[in-house]
Amino acid sequence: MTKEKVRIDLRADLEYEIGPYGADFIFNIHAAHTPRQSVSSEHVSLNQPIAVDVQTEVLTGNRYMRLRAMPGPLKVAYRATLELQHHRAEPDRLPEVAIRDLPLATLGYLYPSRYCESDKLMRIAMKQFGRMAPGYARVQAIMAWVQKEITYLPNTSGSSTSAVDTLLGQAGVCRDFAHLMITLCRCLNIPARFTTGTDYGADPAIGPPDFHAYVEAYVGDRWYIFDPSGTGVPMGFVRIGTGRDAADVSFATMFGDVTPSTGPKVHAVAMEDIPAGVVRPYLTHYAISTDTP
Repeated sequence: MTKEKVRIDLRADLEYEIGPYGADFIFNIHAAHTPRQSVSSEHVSLNQPIAVDVQTEVLTGNRYMRLRAMPGPLKVAYRATLELQHHRAEPDRLPEVAIRDLPLATLGYLYPSRYCESDKLMRIAMKQFGRMAPGYARVQAIMAWVQKEITYLPNTSGSSTSAVDTLLGQAGVCRDFAHLMITLCRCLNIPARFTTGTDYGADPAIGPPDFHAYVEAYVGDRWYIFDPSGTGVPMGFVRIGTGRDAADVSFATMFGDVTPSTGPKVHAVAMEDIPAGVVRPYLTHYAISTDTP
């Protein structure tokens, strides 16, 4: 199997206006450390002289930065360079895993959650996919069905839009595609989780670069990457956070009088160094993962 790597330079800039009494923030913008995603350098700068606290949540590996902002403008700039060396597998060799054999850490991703009401879509999931042979191909079929049924359309959903809402409205953005795919997977007893990252390779016609939501489903022996919105190149996705749905991994949670000055400005640039085995991300038929068994 190839040892090629992907190197990403990541930039994220966030701006807010803070009210007269200050505000608290929890940010989830730091790239995750995983066995196949290594962060070689990173730096956070703020325009306010305030202390920050960055901690890693043990179970998920999510990295949270907390701070107390003073009144006035707040500018947060995150810079990182990281390398991805994906685990690859032939899709037809990845079976679904029986409930009794699933690792304990995956069980929480079988149940309904705030935006993924799998208890409400059981019938449609069984009708569409219940007679398919279990395995990676069935997860791919769920992803393809979501792509066919849902139109990518900005400004058609909001912070309260759930998987059921997306199915009824038949339109949404990456977050909505991910919620619907996760929900259908869980209906079929396939653990699936919501993953945040960056939308490397997305068509500029759909908007400026941004944070991205995709799916990791547990098949075979680990979590594999799926992009139900179909907008990017998964080999270039940087993992930031994982959770049951978007409620667990918002890139910024605010407590107090806060007004975003602009939307997030995100840029993920792939570097190339062929002699060192560093390649630009490309579409591949392999199942890919930045996780371990």
